[in-house]
Amino acid sequence: MQITLQNFTKKFDDVTVIENMNLEIKDGEMLALLGPSGCGKSTTLFAICGIHRVNGGKILFGDQDVSDLPSQKRNVGVVFQSYALYPHMNAYENIAFPLKVRKDKPADIKRQVHEIAKLTHIEELLERKPGQLSGGQQQRVALARALIRKPDVLLLDEPLANLDAKLRLEMRSEIRRIQLETGITAILVTHDQVEAMSMCDRIALMHDGKIVQLDKPSEMYNNPANKFVADFLGNPPITFLDAEHKDKTLLLPNGHSIASPNLNAAVKKVQVGIRPECFGPQFGMGVKGVVKFIEKQGREELFDIQLTDGSILRSIQASGSDLEVGADIDWGLSLDDLLFFDMQGERL
Repeated sequence: MQITLQNFTKKFDDVTVIENMNLEIKDGEMLALLGPSGCGKSTTLFAICGIHRVNGGKILFGDQDVSDLPSQKRNVGVVFQSYALYPHMNAYENIAFPLKVRKDKPADIKRQVHEIAKLTHIEELLERKPGQLSGGQQQRVALARALIRKPDVLLLDEPLANLDAKLRLEMRSEIRRIQLETGITAILVTHDQVEAMSMCDRIALMHDGKIVQLDKPSEMYNNPANKFVADFLGNPPITFLDAEHKDKTLLLPNGHSIASPNLNAAVKKVQVGIRPECFGPQFGMGVKGVVKFIEKQGREELFDIQLTDGSILRSIQASGSDLEVGADIDWGLSLDDLLFFDMQGERL
């Protein structure tokens, strides 16, 4: 089912949270609404499922305008951050509940519950109540309950926020597996860039109620539309250095110069975005500094390098370095992978 937002506007009293948003979620894809708290991503999701009324524009499920339909008349499955399972019901009863409300036949309900339990790998948990389940198991039950009614779209609102790191990793792959196996159109709301990049076909990155970039995860990371996008994606995060532009050359704060990427001669000041994987000894020399911090992460080590002007550049390297805090370094940059922005943060 294709989902389309046409000039979608949402207000709360006199405050306009989202104005004239246009977005198309393709049939069978999984799209992330990604962004910081307060950007409007959950508001958008709740409007799609019918919890919030639309103040302007349209929401289309295929060719059907559902803007004024109540949530119970939209064929959507929703998984909330809190799971929202009925504590007095066991897993079987929680999953079966939407079908009982619909008054399906008991035999059909039993068959469908066992089918969806097999898909979500919870066949052996059906007799347990939510209090007897782990967070990951509760999440699977909530997912099964959302999917059993065969919704047109699956809506996931921060579904992994309450899980520990290991379970988040497991459930990322499980939710994606289930989405691909069922072929359902899915929308994931998250502030976690790793979730969005690992689970989804495309990302709509939001800021202040607007979509600032809509793209495939790899394209958004490698070719960000502006400084906000570049800064939001990436862990460890990107570093920005102010540079002087003169005679087709960019002069960095520590005196190192690089060729400018065909910039207009009128541009005098540039912000250079340098990701941690683009700075290190493997790229030669030219950028001198002092090691201020080393974070050992097992397979990798993260370095904070202070340049002569006090700026900090990050570098991520394979483990095994004999460098210590206070050591002098002279490393290079991967020039083809640098990103350039004007002083207002727009991509050059």
